[in-house]
Amino acid sequence: MAASTLKLVFFLLFSFFTFSPITSSHHPLDPLTPSEFKLVRTLVKKSYPSPKHNLTFQYISLDEPDKPALHSWLSKPKSKPPPRRAFVITRLNRQSHELIVDLSNRYIVSDKVYNGNDGYPLLTFDEQTVASELPFSYKPFIDSVKKRRLNLSEVVCTTFSVGWFGEEHSGRVIKILCFYVEGSANLYVRPLEGVSLLVDLDELKIVEYSDRARVPVPKAEGTEYRRSKQKPPFGPRLNRFAIEQPDGPGFKINGHKISWANWEFHVGFDVRAGPIISLASIYDLEKGTYRQVLYRGFVSELFVPYMDPTEEWYYKTFFDAGEFGFGQSAMPLEPLADCPANAAFIDAYYAGEDGTPVKISNAICIFEQHSGSVLWRHTEIAISGEVITEVRPEVSLIVRMVTTIGNYDYILDWEFKPSGSIKIGVGLTGILEVKAADYTHTSQIKEEAYGTLLAKNTIGVYHDHFLTYYLDLDVDGEANSFVKNNLVTKRVTDKSSLRKSYWTVESETAKTELDAKIQLCLKPSELVVVNPNKKTKPGNNIGYRLIPGSISNPLLSSDDFPQIRGAFTNYNVWVTPYNKSEKWAGGQYIDRSHGDDTLATWSLRNRGIENKDVVLWYTMGFHHVPSQEDFPIMPTLSGGFELRPTNFFESNPVLKTKPPNHVNCTTKP
Repeated sequence: MAASTLKLVFFLLFSFFTFSPITSSHHPLDPLTPSEFKLVRTLVKKSYPSPKHNLTFQYISLDEPDKPALHSWLSKPKSKPPPRRAFVITRLNRQSHELIVDLSNRYIVSDKVYNGNDGYPLLTFDEQTVASELPFSYKPFIDSVKKRRLNLSEVVCTTFSVGWFGEEHSGRVIKILCFYVEGSANLYVRPLEGVSLLVDLDELKIVEYSDRARVPVPKAEGTEYRRSKQKPPFGPRLNRFAIEQPDGPGFKINGHKISWANWEFHVGFDVRAGPIISLASIYDLEKGTYRQVLYRGFVSELFVPYMDPTEEWYYKTFFDAGEFGFGQSAMPLEPLADCPANAAFIDAYYAGEDGTPVKISNAICIFEQHSGSVLWRHTEIAISGEVITEVRPEVSLIVRMVTTIGNYDYILDWEFKPSGSIKIGVGLTGILEVKAADYTHTSQIKEEAYGTLLAKNTIGVYHDHFLTYYLDLDVDGEANSFVKNNLVTKRVTDKSSLRKSYWTVESETAKTELDAKIQLCLKPSELVVVNPNKKTKPGNNIGYRLIPGSISNPLLSSDDFPQIRGAFTNYNVWVTPYNKSEKWAGGQYIDRSHGDDTLATWSLRNRGIENKDVVLWYTMGFHHVPSQEDFPIMPTLSGGFELRPTNFFESNPVLKTKPPNHVNCTTKP
């Protein structure tokens, strides 16, 4: 083995097994630690004389400090930090309790009962696991399996939220559906169509059972995705490659604070939102200081409605973050697969139903990406006797988490660029949710199938994915405005030019929330969050521009119950005044909610947003018409958007960026 190869192997081993976050004292935005979860559990349990089994913890997370208090501490980081507090939601005697727990002084600050009848808190893994096991001791279900001549030991059941469809009072229940795994681990493509159970989650007992349909269970053949189970022919073959950073990683991790190139930011974690990016600031070389860009950003909600209105499918309209938890569903990342060899990893913790901490190893990875893209370039040939070529390769920093919610896997990326851009990326992969049917060929389909026939007896149902991001932009300060730079066609009418038309920019500053609601693609415009109190030397407003990516608007009717709950997707862009309590676009209690506590209802107040601390909400979407290439496992479908500086700097901030020194590597067969 060559010395250079030994050096590379040593570096990779060092990266994976020894490079980890440096321990430090708490940053006020750090996620709760295992010891803090245990403290919350102890304090809350002491406050209730009830039997232990009657109290469940549905949500425990950091109660983030008030913004003024945090800014005060940031200006004097050696001063006493804001008190550490946790926000807790418990279930006790069929009621949801909201508690604030002071971790610094070890007492419960407040405890109130949520009196609304229009929603329930996050579902825990523990209660879902218990509910999924109930069918196997339920005689009607066992009989249904026998009637289908299936082996009960090869049946797997899992949970599905049931939504709300106009009921005045909605019980806290969950649907159980089951699948067959004999011959293949790809359970979601082999449903026991027509069999369903309804479970009361507070009592953890079956309250309704149905066996309505009798269609074939799709065959196992051709559904296996595990590498060890694949058979020849194989392909295509992808050659090996190596990543080498002789100078080590270009970023530093101190607790949850990340510094890289000209960026500094904080990475947090929440059981519902997953990764949270806070306090993102960029160093301005000309001004010699870090300047604020993003105070806080995260996935607020993911709305996934399926387009089959039949009895067995109509309720499948999921709110994955608020019902199942992006953070709770985070998966340990696989080195060299989910993340490259130069990645560093951060563990995450959340509280189980009994309040004890649950560890997710390698929940978040951070790495520099040398993608082969160009940061900037130009070749000049107009100067006599000279050819000038200047090129700078692009390097960016990625923060990544993968969450698996049932059949779908979501790859969540935050990408920081030296140019000042923040690119937010989402990759959709995993298994399609399919419906078993009698059809084996499209010629047999005589009525609406609500999807694509992917294989024998297998229909991939049409559906949407709408991800709504919370983006508290503080562009060079808190007081910001939202500006629509509309691109307007003008006619040349005075014969001063041979041209007959051109386009120009007409700017419009949103005064209130209603002014800022936007459905994209209706007219050309650039959307900018500006700081109206600061200008560049030529007099332009300092700002950051939203560059949309995957644009899809909802196609459900506005009076359809799922769309009432998901009304925050009616517009791609919303802008609201900052309010600490307004974090979740679908509401705090979204399971079985009625849609009266959402971003759409908050905005009806039509509050002022000009020159104020504002939050930008952006919804990216995918209309998914399944195809055979998505079966039996789906190649990643990617989308995203960009936050890009617009007159934020006086000139190109990466003009003087030094390109990395090249390391020549030889490739051997």
